[in-house]
Amino acid sequence: MSSRKVERRLAAILAADVAGYSRLVAADEEGVLRRFATHLHDVIEPAVSEHGGRIFKTLGDGLLVEFASAVGALRCALAIQAGVGESNRPVPEVERLEFRIGIHTADVVIEEGDIFGDGVNVAARLEAIAEPGGICVSARVQEDAQGRLDAEFDDLGEQPLKNIPRPVRAYRVRLGEPGGAAGEAARAAALPLPAKPSIAVLPFHNMSGDPEQEYFADAITEDIVTALSRWRWFFVIARDSSFAFKGRAGDPGRVGQELGVRYVLEGSVRRAGQRVRVTALLVEAATGAHIWADTFDREMVDIFALQDEITEQVVGAIEPAMLHSEGMRVSRKSPHDLTAVDCFQRGMWHLNKMSAEGFRAARDLFRQALELDPDLALAHIGLARSLYGAAIYGWSDQPKADIIDAYASALNAIRCDPRDAYGYFAASGAALYLGRHREALEAARKAIVLNPNFAFGHFRLGQVLTYSGRAKEAIAPIERSLRYSPFDPQLGPMHRMLALANFHAGDFAEAAAQAEAAIRLNDLAASALLAASLARLGRLEEAARAYPQELRARMRARVVHPQPYANAADRDALMSAVRLATEAGEYVR
Repeated sequence: MSSRKVERRLAAILAADVAGYSRLVAADEEGVLRRFATHLHDVIEPAVSEHGGRIFKTLGDGLLVEFASAVGALRCALAIQAGVGESNRPVPEVERLEFRIGIHTADVVIEEGDIFGDGVNVAARLEAIAEPGGICVSARVQEDAQGRLDAEFDDLGEQPLKNIPRPVRAYRVRLGEPGGAAGEAARAAALPLPAKPSIAVLPFHNMSGDPEQEYFADAITEDIVTALSRWRWFFVIARDSSFAFKGRAGDPGRVGQELGVRYVLEGSVRRAGQRVRVTALLVEAATGAHIWADTFDREMVDIFALQDEITEQVVGAIEPAMLHSEGMRVSRKSPHDLTAVDCFQRGMWHLNKMSAEGFRAARDLFRQALELDPDLALAHIGLARSLYGAAIYGWSDQPKADIIDAYASALNAIRCDPRDAYGYFAASGAALYLGRHREALEAARKAIVLNPNFAFGHFRLGQVLTYSGRAKEAIAPIERSLRYSPFDPQLGPMHRMLALANFHAGDFAEAAAQAEAAIRLNDLAASALLAASLARLGRLEEAARAYPQELRARMRARVVHPQPYANAADRDALMSAVRLATEAGEYVR
């Protein structure tokens, strides 16, 4: 028997093909192929990407698409039929390509990127009974979509489908006037999506049964809106517009349309005695897919401190979750269709891979973004980070020149947008590695003033303090950065810096623990720091094993930029501890 593991998951499958394809091809093969390619590139692929789908199979005259939710699949189908219909207007009726679409939700089997199972078969058979230009869905899809988007359904009853052993209840989606006057009003009110990642924070529901707790739920919402507004690469709907939805059952898709946002954050507050539970859920509006969710259980001791803590936790988690989702979305777009902001988002996706290839790809994308928009502060920031990051990780052929260029890029970012904390974060990093410690410290503090919830800002402050000979002061801001962004893609270097701060503060046991945490996150550069810490603890054999000769050779092969200590004595203290560990290794060997 095969030991290969079978992956299964619930998915909404959209099947589409061209009605009367054989007849059309027989009449004008080249013209049909050309028009099909145009529909695919101009209408279908953008709609699939916009609504979070994945084309997993093309079938000559059709395709199969996977979605995380039935709502997303149906929204995509509506967009495809509307787009194809618009494209067909100037084409003579006998030459038009009209698609039939079927959608079904079921448990499916995943194998090497392809999808199999009953869900695919039923979707294909529903597509076969759809009218040209129409959409046919199963009862399960109709139930999930009913009330969540402006569409009406005609019940077709139980339908016998070819090669399906049981009848399937089917519904025809009524096109042309979905939702009647209400649907027209909703479409008229729909706003275009901004270029930036966009989010609306709906008023958190008071689930306590106590009207007195309404103020706490509102306060949490307002604090999150304010905190998110400090992120300059987010478009955040203002508090008054968000609170227009208070007391309304919020469908994220409709909220996204009415407010013109890609993401919706919703949540609830429940208090029982001195305990309070806050839940939060980040949803992609177009697809209904859940991007992030969490629950916070706390004691109601200091209500203002509690508000601050929950706000910090929610905002700290949302930023990387949204950026990851945006990176995945943009990665599905054609390179020819990228805007300047798209180039930035894709660049960040590569930057977070923490590899030489990733940094090079990121650098090229940030430069492409600047060609499209020379005043995009985000692109200047990304370029600065990719340049000095490659230099300090040993991935640059000209580290000093790249750090100088990174500093210039960071200053350009601040010129373009002096309120973006990331610009000062980048300027601080470049200044530090240029030996300008006082300037680096001022820029790091400015970043935190602009955005108190900025995890990297606190990390940078701790880093600069560590290398400036103030290691004890550095520990608190680095710990704060880890609390604000506990799932950050660059968590390994963050733990390594906390290890270094503890080492210079004289807490060698904590330094070893943090270095081990960094190594578990694949940050091998922390091995030398682990060895140094163990050596200072007198655990020489462990120290020798932590930094063996083959690893030392690998690290020496990387031309890493010298660590930017303000005081040579601090560098010497670390290096002497590393030598103690390596000499012990020679002795043990």
